[in-house]
Amino acid sequence: MIDRRILAAGLAAALSSCPAAATTVDVIVRDSGGNVVPNAVVMLQDGTPASARTVKFPWPYVVAQQNIQFTRYVLIVPVGAQVSFPNRDKVRHHVYSFSKAKRFELKLYGQEEARTVTFDKPGVVALGCNIHDPMTAFIMVVDTRFAARTDASGRVSITGVPGGNVNLRVWHPLARAPGGEQAQPLSVPASGAIARVVSLNLRSAARG
Repeated sequence: MIDRRILAAGLAAALSSCPAAATTVDVIVRDSGGNVVPNAVVMLQDGTPASARTVKFPWPYVVAQQNIQFTRYVLIVPVGAQVSFPNRDKVRHHVYSFSKAKRFELKLYGQEEARTVTFDKPGVVALGCNIHDPMTAFIMVVDTRFAARTDASGRVSITGVPGGNVNLRVWHPLARAPGGEQAQPLSVPASGAIARVVSLNLRSAARG
């Protein structure tokens, strides 16, 4: 006779080794004219706190200065992440932000030099250069593990989302909304995929 305790333990081990069911959330962001919007940040808030200790996004946490512009117009990082700011130009740069989420200054530094900054609060951080006014970029510091930036086709696909009710947040620097953000509730099924189209009213054409 099979010991029921052994059978139960084996079943529990088998279940724990199986990945939990999860859903893929596909989002397309368009402007009020129906045009796709790149560089929008799509976030899913499920109430579970997240930080750099528990989240590692697959892209590098780098905002370089190259050809008198920032190489990443919009970067997403988790709370607590360190971001590198290398200078790849022959001229010096003075990177700064006066944003509430992170105020800092990286005073004049030259080619092949780099500075790092730790972003310890969630929110939008607008970047500028004290020497070159046209240089602008944004860092979105998030406290969720589910966040991504729309591509050139205005699309983003977020995988591994557990079923349940979440808050779908979409931010863009040109959005005519409080804080540049629009939010709506979303009910995520336990498995499979779900798609949504979000429309943003922009001040002008989105940067690609």
